[in-house]
Amino acid sequence: MILEPFRRIHAGRGGASGPWPTFLALLLCLVSHLPAGEGQCAAIRIGEINPLTGKLARHGIEIHEGILFAVEEMNAKGGILGRRIELISRDDQSLPEVAINQAEDLLYRSRVSGLVGGYVDSLVGPVSELAARYRVPYVASASLQRSLTLGRDNPFFFRVAHLDGIVEPLCGFIQQVVRPASVAILYTATPGSTEFGQEVEARLTQAGIHVKIFEKFRPGQPDFSAFLLKVRAARVEALVCGGFFPDHLILARQIREQNIALKAYVGPWGVAYPSFIQEMGAAAELLFGMCAWHNGITLPGTEEASRYFAQGFQRRFGKPANTTTMHGYTSARALLAAVEQDLTAGGNLKGEDVSRRLRELDLPTPMERLVFDEKGDPRHYRQVVVQVQGGRLVAVYPGDRAVGSVQWPGP
Repeated sequence: MILEPFRRIHAGRGGASGPWPTFLALLLCLVSHLPAGEGQCAAIRIGEINPLTGKLARHGIEIHEGILFAVEEMNAKGGILGRRIELISRDDQSLPEVAINQAEDLLYRSRVSGLVGGYVDSLVGPVSELAARYRVPYVASASLQRSLTLGRDNPFFFRVAHLDGIVEPLCGFIQQVVRPASVAILYTATPGSTEFGQEVEARLTQAGIHVKIFEKFRPGQPDFSAFLLKVRAARVEALVCGGFFPDHLILARQIREQNIALKAYVGPWGVAYPSFIQEMGAAAELLFGMCAWHNGITLPGTEEASRYFAQGFQRRFGKPANTTTMHGYTSARALLAAVEQDLTAGGNLKGEDVSRRLRELDLPTPMERLVFDEKGDPRHYRQVVVQVQGGRLVAVYPGDRAVGSVQWPGP
């Protein structure tokens, strides 16, 4: 049955059936099943590591779906130079030690040509070091911690997000639009969120805004009542929370329940999701979040590509895409573009060559114009501030990306 198509092709060209075409068919079949890089028709293996289970599974699955959509999109177009992309996905279970083991398996046993994925820096960091040891490029989907690139020389590590792309627009919004006399900053005890909190405090203090409360908490904290007592007593006008999706659900509800008067509540990670608005209902109104992309909020000039992605994702997965999905999609697009450039130039997917192609990349995407600097950080990554208005996410800052104005008062 496997050989029959080859016999038909040969016969259609006027050849006779016999042992010689059968041998050729067998040879072609064997070559097509060689590992990536060992045959011109072999599948190109891409490895993905994400938290598909555990406490980070919600966003890990979203990143996975974005990566999967990018791979399926490329395969639907015929792959790369006729070669199919094979995505090999692994679950790190939201645990760093599991992430290391899964990365080792992908790099050593599966011999992937590149890695994508990753949510939170405690999972991304160990994988980036292992990828460098194997000299295989790794494009992280969600990574912010400065120390992963600052002062380190890892030519195989790239990421599509950067802390400055969140802190700069956030602090600009607070200074220029909210203009509070005082603020409270709450952040989680994770590397990326800790750096976020410290950077926001430093910039707001330098701008003359009094940071009255600066406090961290453990991820998964079930109650913020004690913290909100401090907020009430300090009479702060704005609260910035560097927590994640479930943290905002609890904190925002308790703010409403305890009638804490705030001019602005800003949750960079968690508020700007349709699922957050669905779960919170009216309690989500007038809260501020941040996103790099949302359906209808896209990089100018990419409106058509953004609609194509949003509609295609909805058809494929039966739910709307969100900013985390787009991070996964963008990271996979970057790696696949570098692979395509290497193969088009006659390369054989050596890690050094694909990494060099990534450093030369200039890829327009709905989320950003993706250009990596010498450390592997994105040069143009900038998020926008959104406000929940009438159950919708409305971009309100910066001015060149805003589609609406801020509604007051806050929560």
